[in-house]
Formats: sequence, C-alpha cells, structure tokens
Amino acid sequence: MRALIVIALAVSSVGCTRWSMDHHLNNAYRAYDRGDCQRVMLELSQVDRTSRSRPFIHPEVSLLRGQCLERDKLYVDAAQTYEYLIQHYPGNEYAYRAKARLQTLERLGHYRVGEAAVANPATPSTWR
Repeated sequence: MRALIVIALAVSSVGCTRWSMDHHLNNAYRAYDRGDCQRVMLELSQVDRTSRSRPFIHPEVSLLRGQCLERDKLYVDAAQTYEYLIQHYPGNEYAYRAKARLQTLERLGHYRVGEAAVANPATPSTWR
C-alpha cells in the first residue's frame, strides 16, 4: 500500500511540473500576442525554472525570448539570442526559425553578420 502511495505521489509531482511549465509557456504566448513583453519575460523565467530537467523546451523559449527582444527594439540582444539558439540547437526547428529572424533583421538593417558576436567583447583577454 505504501509503495502505491509513493508511486502515485511521484507521478503526480512529475505531471504538476509538466503542467506548470506548459501553463507558463502558454501564458507567455498570450502575453506576446497582447504585446506585453515584460510579462513574456516573467513567464519564460518561470518556464526556465520548471524545465531544468526538460531541455527540449529551451529552443522554443529562446526563440520567443528573441522575438520579444526584437519587439522591444533590442536588436543586438535578439540577434545574440538567435545565434545562441543556432549554435546550441543546430538541427532544431526553432534554430531554422532563428536563422530566418536573423535574415529578416539583416534585411531591415538592424543586424550585420557577425555583429552580435562583436557586441559582446567580454572575452578572457579583456577581463581585468
């Protein structure tokens, strides 16, 4: 009987974590649709906290974060987010979308190839 209770609690806690992550991600998309990027960032932080054991969600979160940064006209930050996504998840569907966003930013004049990497020059040789 005890084993059954322990198993039921373990299954319910895993389901709760998944539900919580999905709930926050859905809220982030709703906030993005309303144009409330501050709320999007808050909800994505909640997704990050609940998804540490589920890395498959990170590319989707990164793309949405980049889109919000773009909407807030933080183009260099958005480009860095997209480049991170492309570098760490190269075969992922969201990496392809990130490449398209970088191309769009480039066509609009908000990004040049290699610009995001140059924008963050904090390398060990420059640390003091």
